[in-house]
Amino acid sequence: MVVVIVVALIVGGLAGAELYARHRAGTLLADVTQCVVQDGATISFGVSPPFLWQHITGHYTNISVDTAGNQVQAAKGMTADVSLSDIRLQGDANSKGTIGSLTATLSWTSAGIKNTVAENLPFVGDLLTDVHTDTAAGTLILEAAGGTSITAKPVVTNGDLNLQVLDATGPFSKDAVQSALDGLTKKLNDNYPLGIHADSVEVTSTGVVGKFSSQNASIPNGEANSCFASI
Repeated sequence: MVVVIVVALIVGGLAGAELYARHRAGTLLADVTQCVVQDGATISFGVSPPFLWQHITGHYTNISVDTAGNQVQAAKGMTADVSLSDIRLQGDANSKGTIGSLTATLSWTSAGIKNTVAENLPFVGDLLTDVHTDTAAGTLILEAAGGTSITAKPVVTNGDLNLQVLDATGPFSKDAVQSALDGLTKKLNDNYPLGIHADSVEVTSTGVVGKFSSQNASIPNGEANSCFASI
């Protein structure tokens, strides 16, 4: 009976420690993610080996991150679905550790694109009335007051997600619109952390879906990026 009680206490203690470690780590990583993307996030961990062992060793096998879909930094209406593997929190003076592999699917709704353009490009954005997609052509059509219409094709160039203007009608020239959109996409691309780059992009009936990734990324310390200070 005594042995049974002792074993039960040990098992119960380990289970409690496992749950506490998951909760504590999940809360910490949710805070980091919310700081980076400026939106709510939920975190889940791989089950093998037991999370408590991952936590003790500082080597996490798999972590999944899903954001709330309100925005990813300046991109309104964007949702991030992120998978990380082989995370090692054995850092040095310049880094908190490394992430062996990171893959992310970023889904950007047509309404979110409209709101993002309106917020970041005041001259074009103030006139914008609608954004919709042409899946057959792989393009976005931005409609604005005064008969203005802009057709842009999402493309991946050297790891950046850009909008290539194919046609522009109305008071703004094609070159002027291209310059404005280049400034917006540069702002979005430059702010992605952990060496994340675009691999591919697809136009869907509801917006744009981009595939992003990073390999052997260094986790910045608090001085390089304050969002990671608590790790």
